[in-house]
Amino acid sequence: MYKLVVVAGKLRGKEFSLEDGENILGRDSGCDVHFPVQGVSKKHMSITVTGDTCYVQDLGSSNGTFLNGKIVNRATAKNGDKIALPDTIIQVVHVEEKKVIIKKRKIEEEEEEDDFLTGGIPPEALPQKLKWLFKYKAMPILHGINEEYEWKHLFPMLLFLFCVASITSTILPVLDDTKQILLYETSKRAESYAKQVARMNNKALVQKKLDQTDTKFIKDEDGVKDYRLMDFAGRVVRPLEKRNEYVNDPFYVQSREYYSFEKNKLRVFRRFLKEGGIGIAKLITAFNPQTSNEEPVGIIAIKFDPAALKAEAANQRKAYMEALVTTVLVAMVFFGIVYYLTLRPIEEMKYQIEEAIRGKRKSLDSKYLMEELNPLRGSINTILQRMRELNNEDEGEFAEEENDQGYVDTLKEFMMGANGAAMVLDSQKKCVFYE
Repeated sequence: MYKLVVVAGKLRGKEFSLEDGENILGRDSGCDVHFPVQGVSKKHMSITVTGDTCYVQDLGSSNGTFLNGKIVNRATAKNGDKIALPDTIIQVVHVEEKKVIIKKRKIEEEEEEDDFLTGGIPPEALPQKLKWLFKYKAMPILHGINEEYEWKHLFPMLLFLFCVASITSTILPVLDDTKQILLYETSKRAESYAKQVARMNNKALVQKKLDQTDTKFIKDEDGVKDYRLMDFAGRVVRPLEKRNEYVNDPFYVQSREYYSFEKNKLRVFRRFLKEGGIGIAKLITAFNPQTSNEEPVGIIAIKFDPAALKAEAANQRKAYMEALVTTVLVAMVFFGIVYYLTLRPIEEMKYQIEEAIRGKRKSLDSKYLMEELNPLRGSINTILQRMRELNNEDEGEFAEEENDQGYVDTLKEFMMGANGAAMVLDSQKKCVFYE
């Protein structure tokens, strides 16, 4: 773009910006460039801007238009040319589009900042993409927490969560397997009770007379908390004190519903009870001589409260807490090692920076291998170098001492040709020649 700068005359110092296309300059207030100076015509001249080219044309003014001292009707004006009008000299100035460059640079800086924060475009390869997702999608959550908590507090919290997650994912499956083994053994025990009921009451069961069955031995068995012998409608047959009631306990109801499906007839129904203990249910069958088949006649559901289950639960809690405490103690030692191992190179860098500021060190280096700090160390070394350049600090301890042997030899030769006594001292004020 172009502009006009008044360098002499009544409006000296005033600037007029020119738009692309034709710009009319004159004394008339309706002109694009209003120039209220005596002697300038109402529409004195036009200045047409086309890209980087500027054209000046006189519009039949009374006093004419002069470009670089020559009267012109139409001419091309370049940067720095001077236009003379009555009592005024105007300079044509070409202005580069600095705003566009600044804007572009600002956009690039914003894009670089966005790439630093968001990671830019994710890579195509799967391993690099997984790393990118972890760094720029998952880690910002922890970065946000780090804005609220110091690293020395955040690190142990994360380490503790890691210990809990690790112990939970490794110990609990093992403990759960132990519970499943106990459940299986208890179900085998319940099956034996069901077979014993069928064997002791075979005649009554063949006639489907559940009311005549004898199940007293079950109540007396060790570990049995409660039981129900019921028909498929849920009517209780045994124990006698519950006879002809309909089951409403959740476990007994689930047992009856479980065996309402044909596919479950040969299976054992097993559950860990909410109130503690184990619930086992099994069909009671009897051999029918007429069909030569085992036919279901009822359901036996038993609640067990074995001492082994309580002991196992106590052992599980104890084993979990022991593993957790041991892991946390090891993690505390691990935290100290990792924390101070990480902190040492940073403290070394801080110490070296203070030395460089006091002028005792020229640049930072490290004997510890931690390549993640190399970019930071390089940036600090660049800053220190620029500070020395600005402050002319290349003199003194870090400046290379100039070898003065050549000067000393020249002086020796010169003094040897002189008449009279002579002495030559080097830059350290040591006598190297006398005569």
